[in-house]
Amino acid sequence: MRRIFITGLLAASILSSCNNAQQESKQPTDTIVETIDSTASIPETEGSTLDINTIQISTVDLGEFPFFTAPEGSKYINSPKVKAFDVLYIAMPDGSLQAKEGKVFRSYIHPDQQSQVEISNHYLNKSYEDAILTAGGVKLFEGKLDATQTKYYDDNAAYKGDDGSLDVYNNPIKSYIIRRADGDIYIQMEVKSNESGAIQIVQEKPLTQTIQKITSSSIAKDIAEKGKAILYINFDTDKASLKTDGQDVVAEIAKVLQGDAALKLAVEGHTDNTGDAAHNKKLSEERANTVVSALVKAGIDKSRLKASGFGAERPLVANDSEANKAKNRRVELVKQK
Repeated sequence: MRRIFITGLLAASILSSCNNAQQESKQPTDTIVETIDSTASIPETEGSTLDINTIQISTVDLGEFPFFTAPEGSKYINSPKVKAFDVLYIAMPDGSLQAKEGKVFRSYIHPDQQSQVEISNHYLNKSYEDAILTAGGVKLFEGKLDATQTKYYDDNAAYKGDDGSLDVYNNPIKSYIIRRADGDIYIQMEVKSNESGAIQIVQEKPLTQTIQKITSSSIAKDIAEKGKAILYINFDTDKASLKTDGQDVVAEIAKVLQGDAALKLAVEGHTDNTGDAAHNKKLSEERANTVVSALVKAGIDKSRLKASGFGAERPLVANDSEANKAKNRRVELVKQK
């Protein structure tokens, strides 16, 4: 597979206009190293009236994700963020932001100190724009987001402040689309006044569901092999009441106990460290008791069960991200002797 390499674009265009006649014969050719049909017509946006579905689907060989290298003289820094599935908030022609889900790339762009090529802000922006348009892309938006959209971004973009973030509060941004049969590609960039920038790319893909239903057989297997089963039982937010799918999990626990009359379990509740420690411990105890009560209601002898709550005292992982906090909010079934 090929990738599109972005090289120098602007050396001739910034020379004095008095040398135009001479420069015409020396003007650099297309900046895409790979052979791409740059004569193909490039559709233009129509402001807020643009219908994305009317944009022609590109068949240009873009190579492998994220499709575009940094232009010569620049580089992607700080280990660019690549996510198999995530979301980016992309500016649409009317200036609104829309969530686009799929495979995501985010990175800052800085001058490459090892390169002899000196770059400028205009060089970076022109290089990317020409490469995107030549690949069949269309510009969706260019400008600053209004206050409503910046607040929406602030409230929803969990990745803000991370590598490859855009400073939408102070700088203009540009967004593009390349329509593809295997998933539309959205590119968004921050327009800075210096020779650095940021780029975000998402190719739309549906989520491949990896969560498996908790079954009595999987619970029994974990208890037999590990001495305990770690379950993520859904309760109502900040309450001890079970959600419907949480009730389904408790029903599977009951099957395990019904299938092994000698089995005794300690039901342990755990939370993350959000909020007051005393409240979290009390909540974890109440949730453990809710599970025990539901099992007793299902016909399990209460003498086989013990409920306890530990709040955030025994985390599985550090509570340093939302993903890790979710791992710590759990119920453990520990086999008793």
